[in-house]
Amino acid sequence: MKKNSFFTSLPFKLLVGVVLGIVIGLILNSTDGSGLTTAILNIVVTLKYILGQLINFCVPLIIIGFIAPSITKLGNNASRMLGVAICIAYASSLGAALFSMASGYALIPHLSIVTDVEGLKTLPDVVFELAIPQIMSVMSALVFSVMIGLAATWNKAKLITGVLDEFQKIVLSLVSKVIIPILPIFIGFTFCALAYEGSITKQLPVFLQVIVIVLIGHFIWMTLLYVLAGTYSKENPMEVVKHYGPAYITAVGTMSSAATLAVALQCADKATPLRKDMVQFGIPLFANIHLCGSVLTEVFFCMTISKILYGSVPSLGTMVLFCVLLGIFAIGAPGVPGGTVMASLGIITGVLKFDDAGTALMLTIFALQDSFGTACNVTGDGALTLMLTGYAKKHNIAEQHISIDL
Repeated sequence: MKKNSFFTSLPFKLLVGVVLGIVIGLILNSTDGSGLTTAILNIVVTLKYILGQLINFCVPLIIIGFIAPSITKLGNNASRMLGVAICIAYASSLGAALFSMASGYALIPHLSIVTDVEGLKTLPDVVFELAIPQIMSVMSALVFSVMIGLAATWNKAKLITGVLDEFQKIVLSLVSKVIIPILPIFIGFTFCALAYEGSITKQLPVFLQVIVIVLIGHFIWMTLLYVLAGTYSKENPMEVVKHYGPAYITAVGTMSSAATLAVALQCADKATPLRKDMVQFGIPLFANIHLCGSVLTEVFFCMTISKILYGSVPSLGTMVLFCVLLGIFAIGAPGVPGGTVMASLGIITGVLKFDDAGTALMLTIFALQDSFGTACNVTGDGALTLMLTGYAKKHNIAEQHISIDL
C-alpha cells in the first residue's frame, strides 16, 4: 500500500480540527453579540448535530458488522473467548476503581478545591434538526451481535455466516469512506462549541488539580495494563501503543468509545502483535464493556465531591461496595458521552447517598474530563486485545486470517 504523508494522515487532520475549532470558538466568544457571530454559531451547532447523528447511526452497524462475524469465525471457541473478554474487562474496570479509591484516600484530604463554575455562555439552538435515529440502541446491537454470532456457530449456519461476512465488508466501506473522513470536521465543530461556551477557558481551571491527578491516574493505569498484557502475551506492548495516537485524539474529541470505534479498529489493525481475528472480535466488544478510564475518573470525583459537599469522603466499606457495583454497571453502560456516570446514577444516590446538588456537581465535573476518560478507555482496549491474543496463542486457538483494510 502507498504510504501517505503526515500532512494527509488522520492524526494531522484531527489535530487541525482541534486547533481550528478552539481558535474559531475563542474568536466567536470575543465577538459575541454580532449578527455574523450568531449566524456562524447556528451553522456550527447544526452541522455538529447532523454529523453527530450520522456517526451515532453507524455505531450499531459497526458493532454488528464486526462482533457477529468475528464470533462465527471463532467457531467452537466463541463462547470461551467471549467469557474471557468479559472477565478481563471487568477485572480492568474494578482494578481501576480500587486504584482510584486508594489514591482518593491518600490525596483528597490534602487538596484545596474551588467549585464555582458559573458564567458559561449558551450556544444557540439547532436551526435544522435532521434526526437520524439508530436502527437499535448500542447495547441492543451488542447483545444481538453476541446472540446471533453464537447461535450461528452452534448451528453451523453457513448461510447466515456468509451474510454476516458480506455485511462486514459493507460496514468496512462505510467506515473508510464515510466515518473516517467526517470525524475531523465533527471534532472541529465540537471544540469550537466548547471554546465559545467557555468550557475550555473557564470550566477547566475550576477542578484543575483534580483533573490533573485523574489524568496522571489514567496514564498509570494504561501503563499497568500494557505491561501486564505484554508480559502475558510475550509481545512488545509498545508495538501496540505507538499506533494508538489517532484513536486517543479522536476519543478526546468525540467523548465516546463507540463513536471512536472506527479509528480504534484502524489503529489496532496496524499493531503487529495483535491478531487480526482478535482485533475484529475484541475492539468493538471492549468499546462497549471496557470503561476503565471513566470508572477511575468517577470514583475519584465522587470522593472529591463528597468531601466538598458533605465534609468527608465515604467510608472504606461504602467505597469498596461502590467500586464492585460500578465495575458491573460499566460493562452495561453505553460507550457514549457520559454513559458511565448516567448508568451509575442509581448507585451514586443509593450507595453514596448523594442528593440533587451532589448529583448535579458530579455530572458537571465528569463532563469536564469525559473526553480524557474516554481516551483512556479506548487506548486500554488495545492492551486487553493483546491479552486476548496471548490467551488464544497459549490455548492453541487457530487464527482466522482476515484482512481489515480501513
